[in-house]
Amino acid sequence: MTTFLNLMVVLVPFLLITAVFSRITIVELSLPSAAGGQSVAEPEFRVEVIVREDRLELADGKSLLATLPKVDDAYDLAGLSGHVLELKREHPDADGASVLLEPHIEYDHLIQVMDAVRSTSLQGENEGEVTRVAMFTDISIGDAP
Repeated sequence: MTTFLNLMVVLVPFLLITAVFSRITIVELSLPSAAGGQSVAEPEFRVEVIVREDRLELADGKSLLATLPKVDDAYDLAGLSGHVLELKREHPDADGASVLLEPHIEYDHLIQVMDAVRSTSLQGENEGEVTRVAMFTDISIGDAP
């Protein structure tokens, strides 16, 4: 019995010291409800970003606003942020956005696109000053048409 206790006295601190504590980040999403009813009021402006295998498409729900092809086999997230920032300046009260994905898009690309739609960094008036600006923070996800 004493041998077993000695082993535990050594083993438990060793396991606690070598344990990897990971940081978990929570992303809030708005998922569509199963009981979607008819809306009487005119819907507010909503940005739609469609993530395709070879490009990003930016729409407003009614028409296609911009197409951003991949650059060096990577999505043009800086260009997307620029277009979304212009839309935010035109519609400052709107917060809704949808990210629509094709079936085989990687999860990492979804998170990168959501981050580009949610906020961007702007250079301040003072040299070296960077300001983080919130854009469309209420993000829903879904399947691309």
